[in-house]
Amino acid sequence: MAAPPHLLFFALVFAASLAAGLIGSLVGLGGGVFVVPLLTLVFGLPLPEAIGASIISVIATSSGAAAAYVRDRITNLRVGMFLEIATTLGAITGAFLTAIAPTGLLFFIFGLVLVVSAAPLIMRFGEELPEGVKNDRWAERLGLAGSYRDERLGREVAYQVKRVPLGVALMYGAGLISGLLGIGSGTFKVLAMDTAMRLPVKVSTTTSNFMIGVTAAASAGIYFQRGDINPVVAAPVALGVLAGATVGARVLARLSNRSIRKLFVPILLFIALSMLIRGGSMLLGG
Repeated sequence: MAAPPHLLFFALVFAASLAAGLIGSLVGLGGGVFVVPLLTLVFGLPLPEAIGASIISVIATSSGAAAAYVRDRITNLRVGMFLEIATTLGAITGAFLTAIAPTGLLFFIFGLVLVVSAAPLIMRFGEELPEGVKNDRWAERLGLAGSYRDERLGREVAYQVKRVPLGVALMYGAGLISGLLGIGSGTFKVLAMDTAMRLPVKVSTTTSNFMIGVTAAASAGIYFQRGDINPVVAAPVALGVLAGATVGARVLARLSNRSIRKLFVPILLFIALSMLIRGGSMLLGG
């Protein structure tokens, strides 16, 4: 006997969300970056419902993966909470600018920025841990340096933090982009911590997972009030992403920093290409 359509839909969305949560937890982007295209392009759902489910999925990713990463002391809570201030301020600014900003042009510009940002990551494909990084005065004052137990290397890894003001500026930009375009800013958060502040990739991705949950939780109430969160869609998405993120948290501990970077760069380029195409179509259509 064939499964009822609603049960089949639930099962397919759950399976797709599980994969999204697994990958999202590994690279620090949250499952939302994959959930919205899946729900709109594959399942044909309206964009507002997809975005509402995406918000729930980001909270689920952060709840599932971030809790494990914090327990294992991979996440740098001090860095995350400090940078979240800049991201929140940027998101507020972006919300005010949405009425006057040319959205299509912004998508195109930020797509180009991501493409350029991929270059230093590609050049460091073979790097396991950052070398020659020394705390700047901000990192010293705020105590941002830390250490974590790397199961892959079998030892405690100590690290320092540099270019904190640049990291703060990039985090403000990440929040600005999120507020302006209504997209997740996990990509820019990982780039800021990895490229500018030179944190180990595992620390960058796990701290990003922690931060995106805080940001998403702040905006979830607005989407709920608008009626954009459909429980029939959000439930399988949240369950799938949570399961995937929990598995991802265990997988990450066994991966090398090189492997995570090699996984992150293609996803970064995919997001950049998507932004360029979307921005170009909006500009040509306008």
